[in-house]
This record gives sequence, structure tokens and C-alpha cells, in this order.
Amino acid sequence: MHSKTVEQVPELIPGFDSSAFSSNALNSWQNLAAIIDHTILKPAATRAEVIALCHEAAEYRFACAMVNPIWVSLARSVLAGSGIPVGVVVGFPLGASLSGTKRDESVALVRNGAKELDMVISVGMLKSGMNALVQQDIRGVVEIGHEAGAIVKVILETCLLTMEEKIRGSELAIAAGADFLKTSTGFSSGGATAADIAILRGVAGGRIGVKASGGIRTLEDVRAMLDAGANRIGASAGISIVRELGAP
Repeated sequence: MHSKTVEQVPELIPGFDSSAFSSNALNSWQNLAAIIDHTILKPAATRAEVIALCHEAAEYRFACAMVNPIWVSLARSVLAGSGIPVGVVVGFPLGASLSGTKRDESVALVRNGAKELDMVISVGMLKSGMNALVQQDIRGVVEIGHEAGAIVKVILETCLLTMEEKIRGSELAIAAGADFLKTSTGFSSGGATAADIAILRGVAGGRIGVKASGGIRTLEDVRAMLDAGANRIGASAGISIVRELGAP
């Protein structure tokens, strides 16, 4: 079983200090870029757009280039030698795939070069109280990811959950060995909110990371998420956001 190291998730520290992390991340555009997953998940994204996103990720040194499964091999090829990892979504965007399908997808994706797997939780099962199956679903992807040296972020789709479900889903993801809790796919009825980030960070403490994703378009949006406890941001507007902080 793969174990997390400081090098793999450098932002995780015991007793997570949101204020200190936010201050450091916003100290320069380079620091900010290093915690943003540069993302293109729209279904109509073309090969040329994916290539452009990967070049941007390398140029601005974003945390990763986040793409749909069909583009992982291409992204790996474009980013070869850059040091920027390829991120990919699993069971996206509904989370309603069979657990075996999610595992098979994860096996293929890490084989094709993905180093960050953002999987969607089985929302309906969570809401049905099927806790053991939800945890098993997550663990199946976590084990495959960690064996391949990849990190796994669990998308809770918080806009569909009650407070109790957000807390329970977070605990199940942590118990399953996830590296990050993540708010949203960006394809449901709502995206990240500072209130939801605060809930997720309250559960996570310093144990794992918290990623804010969905509807984050400005530096002000980012600041609110970081202050609430996020230590990773997912955005398709990464370049315009870091330019607000002085990037060329």
C-alpha cells in the first residue's frame, strides 16, 4: 500500500493553518499557480485545446493539467519532461458508475500516465446510507492510484448533500485513504462555496487536503476558498486568476 510522503503532498501539515497557507499562496503568482489544477473538462474540448492547456500548465507551473480520460495519453506526451503531472477525472461527472468500472478506468489511466485521479463519490449510495459500499468504492480507486504513485481526490458534489452527508462523506473518504476532499465536478447544480470548504476542512483537519472546484473564476474567489481552508484549487480560469496577481 502506497503511503503519502511530504514530497507528494507538501501542503499537508499537522493542525492545518488556513491563514498561513493562504498568505503564502497569495504571496506571489508563482506560489498561487503551484496550487491550481489547470483544468479543461468540457465535453467539446478539442485536441488542440488540450495541447494548449498542457503548454500553459508547463509555462505557468500549475499544480497539474486536469483533463478528461480520452486525453491522458496526449497530455502525458505534451508534458513529458516538464515536471507537471497529468490529472484526470474518474467516474465523471455523476459518480454512478460501477465500482469495478471506476477501478478499471483507474488502472487504464495510471498506465497511460495520470498522476492525480479525481474520482466522483457514489452520491446516491451516500444519500442512501450505504456507507460500507461508498468507502469500498473510494478505496478501490485509492489502492490503484497509490500503487502507481498517484494521489486521489474524492469529489463529494457538495451541492447535492446535506450537512450530515458532507461530514459523513468526508469521513468515509478519509477512512478509505484519499489524499484530498474535493467539493464539486462543476457540472451539477452548484460549485464550491467557502462554507462547504470550511466544513470539509473542519472534518479533514490536517489529515488530508481540501480542493475547491466549480465556479472559481477570480482571485477574490480563490482568496475566499483559501481563507476557508482549501489548499488546492481547480479552475479553468487559472491564467486569468494568476494574472490578477501579476503573472505575465
